[in-house]
Amino acid sequence: MFPKKGTQVFRFILVGFSNAVITYIIYVAMRRWMHFGEEVSNAAGYIVALVNNFVWSKLWVFQTRATNVWREIVLFAFSFLVAYGCQFTFFKLMITHTEKSEYLWQFLGLFIYGAVNFLMNKKLTFNHPR
Repeated sequence: MFPKKGTQVFRFILVGFSNAVITYIIYVAMRRWMHFGEEVSNAAGYIVALVNNFVWSKLWVFQTRATNVWREIVLFAFSFLVAYGCQFTFFKLMITHTEKSEYLWQFLGLFIYGAVNFLMNKKLTFNHPR
């Protein structure tokens, strides 16, 4: 059911890149032009990218078409919360305890989120017994 591991990782990286672009554009737009706080802007970017991520992960990365979609949605949301929690903890610690730009920490947090998200979705959300 799964594509080859190398193909799967490559596809996840491409989807992750599109998610990073979506997340970062929303974050910057909300911070610079709409003047929202960093927490709201960060969360909004990740939530919008969440829908993009689920659709592409289900249909293209992990290719799980004939499965219980509600189970996957619940597990995907759980995986998102864990990955987002890791990213947000890193983000808040870095902007609180360093003098570097919040935009740098938000960008670097994308990699933490991506790694945790991939592992949880591969091992939990889209891992169906054969």
